[in-house]
Amino acid sequence: MKNKLSVVKIGGNVIEDENALDTFLTAFSKIEGLKILVHGGGKLATQLATKLGIESNMVDGRRITDAETVDVITMVYGGLANKKIVAQLQAKNINAIGLSGADGNSIQAHKRPVKEIDYGFVGDIEGVNPELISNLLSINLTPIFCALSHDGAGQLLNTNADTIASEIAIGMASTYETTLYYCFEKKGVLMDVADDNSVVKHINTATYQKLLSDNIIADGMLPKLHNCFHALNNTVSKVCLGDVTMLDKNTELFTTIKL
Repeated sequence: MKNKLSVVKIGGNVIEDENALDTFLTAFSKIEGLKILVHGGGKLATQLATKLGIESNMVDGRRITDAETVDVITMVYGGLANKKIVAQLQAKNINAIGLSGADGNSIQAHKRPVKEIDYGFVGDIEGVNPELISNLLSINLTPIFCALSHDGAGQLLNTNADTIASEIAIGMASTYETTLYYCFEKKGVLMDVADDNSVVKHINTATYQKLLSDNIIADGMLPKLHNCFHALNNTVSKVCLGDVTMLDKNTELFTTIKL
């Protein structure tokens, strides 16, 4: 029987709110068994870029990552955000270790090809290193991954944190019974965006197609759900979406996705 593993991705709105972050990390620290955390930090990166006089360019919610910007996100994702999270988890008796995709060659990617838009130093993941991650878990370390991968030739790449979480979950699924959690400010997938309690509790392939055709799912939720089904189609056991209360075993108001 496989050991259970929880892969949790935390949204950027939580990271920039100190109280919300502390609440989340307390809940994360109480998850039983093996766990991995994945985070971004886009809003913090934008704030630092502004202070440094570097313009942040976004297209359809995606950051154009030029040479100056990749330096800023490395400072924020791999430095400020990652080490704050690691330090706060140590205070909660979780022996965390902060990682980028370059550390231990844990996440290798290639620079996204230029099509209609040149996204710059943005990475599309080629693969993760499950052996390294398993070794860390085996000595009771909790990996904390930021949203940076590398190309194997010395270049760090800005990489979508939802995708990193999905690919890590997939990479670990052959060894562990893996559940992927997307933790953000909403209680789950909502039937009505104006009603925070209108959570769709269960989604499978058929209900997903219906929600798409009824335009219930749109905009920023589309790529998130694409990552959810990508994970499920690659042997991840289940995927859950919701706010921090989802990590409490007694909470029922969140979305569970299965094939």
